[in-house]
Amino acid sequence: MRTVGRGRIVLWEGASLWAFDVPPGHDAQPTTRWHAHHAIQITLSAGGRFAIRTEGERAEGPVVLVAPDMSHALEPEGRIALLFVEPESRAGRTLMHRLAGATVTRLDGALSAHAPRRLSGIWSDPRPDDGAIAALGQSILEDIVGSALPPRPLDPRIMRALDWISPRLGGRIALAEAATVACLSDDRFRHLFADEIGLPFRTYLLWRRLMLAVERTAAGSSLTAAAHEAGFADSAHLSRTFSRTFGLPAASLELT
Repeated sequence: MRTVGRGRIVLWEGASLWAFDVPPGHDAQPTTRWHAHHAIQITLSAGGRFAIRTEGERAEGPVVLVAPDMSHALEPEGRIALLFVEPESRAGRTLMHRLAGATVTRLDGALSAHAPRRLSGIWSDPRPDDGAIAALGQSILEDIVGSALPPRPLDPRIMRALDWISPRLGGRIALAEAATVACLSDDRFRHLFADEIGLPFRTYLLWRRLMLAVERTAAGSSLTAAAHEAGFADSAHLSRTFSRTFGLPAASLELT
């Protein structure tokens, strides 16, 4: 399979930084398939260039926010970085407030001017470790979010369920068990969860399992091992989910 890009993926609580050097296509600029995912996507130039396409709109860098669950395609070339932010995190709720219903938003100013230089260190020699890359991603995210408080915290019953879910992603998780942890009936939990998180319970679980599989793959696990560790039936199930969520096959990314 043709390698689309080479780079690094580093995850931390509530967010992740994906940095890739995408070679130009032979005939045209490479592009992902149309896709949508649960995270807020902050796309940044790290010296390269990109565009985000949605229905009827095309936004070019250097920094572009894409709302969660929004169908889009990415046209990357050269060095770019993607910051994926969980909408239910503190930073995510603040970003959702900033998006204010918009699907795509460009960010200009000092961040746009300095982000490529700061991100270029990912490809420096000696190679930075995962902790340094995570610190860089967190610093850029703090610059974007600022000190503003999120408009409203998550319902504590849903927070309790999320905390219970996290260490169990590799195994079976029943909605009824999560509802019990939240001290709610199954039906009330189902509706409150969707209202607070923005996704049905099962869809959210699939997203979290996909992120766990990405984390395992970035740490060096094979797709088969990552699939089993994250609760997928097999590597084919993981590959289909990754392709549908990110618009390209997992095997087309070369992590270094």
